[in-house]
Amino acid sequence: MRSIKDKIDGVTRNQRFVVAALFLLVGVIIISIFPTAAKFEYKFEKDGIWQKDALTAPFPFTVYKLDSEIKDESDSLVKRMFQPYFTISDSEREKAISKLNQKTKSGDVADAYTKYIKSQFFNIYQKGIMDADDFDRFKDSFKTIRIKGDDANAFVEMPLNSVYTPKTAYEHILNKAPSSLDKEILSRYDIDRMLFVNLIYDEKISELARQDIIKSVITTIGAVKEGEKIVDKGDKITDKVYSKLTSLERAIENGEGDSSNRYLVKIGQVIIVSICLLTFYFYLTLFRTRFIQERRNVVFMLLMILSLCGLTSFVVRYSPDWVHAIPYAILPIVIATFFDTRTALFMHNTTVLICSFIVHEGVEFLLMQVVIGMLTICILKDMYERSQLVKTVIIIFAAYIFLYFGSTLIYTSKWVRIDAVEFVQELGPFVMNALLLLFAYPLIYIIEKTFNYVSDVTLVELANTNNPLLLQFSEVAPGSFQHSMQVANLADAAAREIGAKPMLVRTGALYHDIGKMENPVFFTENQSGVNPHDALNDEETSARIIIDHVANGLRIAKANGLPEKIQDFIRTHHGTSQAKYFYIKACNKNPDTPVDISKFTYPGPRPFSREMAILMMCDAVEAASRSLKEYTDESITNLVSKIIDSQIADGAFKDAPLTFKNIEQIKAKLIEKLKTIYHTRVSYPELKK
Repeated sequence: MRSIKDKIDGVTRNQRFVVAALFLLVGVIIISIFPTAAKFEYKFEKDGIWQKDALTAPFPFTVYKLDSEIKDESDSLVKRMFQPYFTISDSEREKAISKLNQKTKSGDVADAYTKYIKSQFFNIYQKGIMDADDFDRFKDSFKTIRIKGDDANAFVEMPLNSVYTPKTAYEHILNKAPSSLDKEILSRYDIDRMLFVNLIYDEKISELARQDIIKSVITTIGAVKEGEKIVDKGDKITDKVYSKLTSLERAIENGEGDSSNRYLVKIGQVIIVSICLLTFYFYLTLFRTRFIQERRNVVFMLLMILSLCGLTSFVVRYSPDWVHAIPYAILPIVIATFFDTRTALFMHNTTVLICSFIVHEGVEFLLMQVVIGMLTICILKDMYERSQLVKTVIIIFAAYIFLYFGSTLIYTSKWVRIDAVEFVQELGPFVMNALLLLFAYPLIYIIEKTFNYVSDVTLVELANTNNPLLLQFSEVAPGSFQHSMQVANLADAAAREIGAKPMLVRTGALYHDIGKMENPVFFTENQSGVNPHDALNDEETSARIIIDHVANGLRIAKANGLPEKIQDFIRTHHGTSQAKYFYIKACNKNPDTPVDISKFTYPGPRPFSREMAILMMCDAVEAASRSLKEYTDESITNLVSKIIDSQIADGAFKDAPLTFKNIEQIKAKLIEKLKTIYHTRVSYPELKK
């Protein structure tokens, strides 16, 4: 009951302190993961036009060659200077001679042939036998190789064409045989099985040698003095200017220049993050106090912001070109599902504002993400089906493409400068973004289970009349079930009329009377001519049975795992009203004895949301409408007005955020729906013979 009281009474001072502490903690974490260097505020492209004012060097810096130039020079130098390294092993020669000796002892090889083969083995293994695949890999690129000798640090250069492969070594032995030896007999001695690879490619040392050559490439082409003009407005960004701009960008982001820059950058980050989070804090404490009454809501929201800021910082640090692959639109999707669209938009804008100071192209990033956030909320207000998410993702992907295309046109100035192939390649992050957005559906399920929330998808599943609990309800208390169905339809229409949550109130209405399954025959709608209250003849006992359907409903709801939001409808649909039928009977039965009204009063609490208030109205109106003797426009209008006005007079809606206009709208909608339900049928004429 404490949590319900908090929902009604508002935010306590202790709650505000806890929320402020959580915001402070998240702010500190976000600032700590921010890049410590300043950002280069300009966007530029090679061969483009400098559209800003003239740019001069704010401090002296070194000008570096372009990455493409360094790569070309490195490749050229490696091609000229690099030689692959090999290690030669003597054990293979010993193994080959050992096999040859075994054949000699067995008499398979004559002495003359043995002497010749051994001499060739010594020569061939000294030069080395290389694996055929390695030989084919290096023969077209290198004329010489380096072979590691006896000294661990000494390498001997050897022409590549002088080493052997198992095949060429075998052919050499046959072709070089003296005339005194028969080549045909020599070929029968299985020499090929005695030729083992003893020249092994040393990949580790070769790569180190390659890197040493690459490191020897000079990467700088000069320096720029402080105050020196780099580019003027309207100038073309040539290769030379582009090198200076990229070098200046690198210098700024590496924190070069004034040593106090890093501290100034950090101060700026503190100011930006503080203002963004403080604005969101004020929004919650001023306009969404019901959200911060539960700590889990604040923790969840701040975790969402922190996760996206952390992911942005990580991607920018290691792969900045893929920052657009981060699915920022998942935030408004999730927040709108569990809270409301206004909070979703406010929170999304807060997050992307902070992230815009992390990414390199902040203005373009901010424009795209703000528009995408607004678009997401417009097209996915309620998510009842998986197909809605797929359609939303397709629209978001298309919007990203058009926004990126538009910004590209602005920065390149001319259509012809847009390279079609390059443009398509740059769409890769947006494709990844769309694929990641599809995971919003399972993410919502995980969040539901982790934070005990209820999504529209879950409400749709709960509202299915094939749900086991609703099936049991329809069998045990069919009259109460039909009443709940009618109330659900009325409540859905009323909620749509005032902009409340129709799916939530519909689901709550279906379950609000499940407690009547305990004693179904004690409720009028389930009776068939026999009223068990007459046999009791005790108004207090009858009232207790009627009132207990609220407590019984909560017990059944908890046993079946119904969400807390649905349980709130069960406990509040009668508020703190009285079982007036039995109270009045008790008063009339004992006119001279005071009747304890508390024994005829529901435990409450009163409705504390618009949806709960709508259910209370619809429940009372639907039940009372069954007692009308005739259904006319006047009788229906008087009934609705009388019941709702009576509830207002009793203070039933004191804790619900309803306006008088809302109540009048609900009245009008209920009158309209009841007239439709109880319309007068046309009498069919009899056929005259």
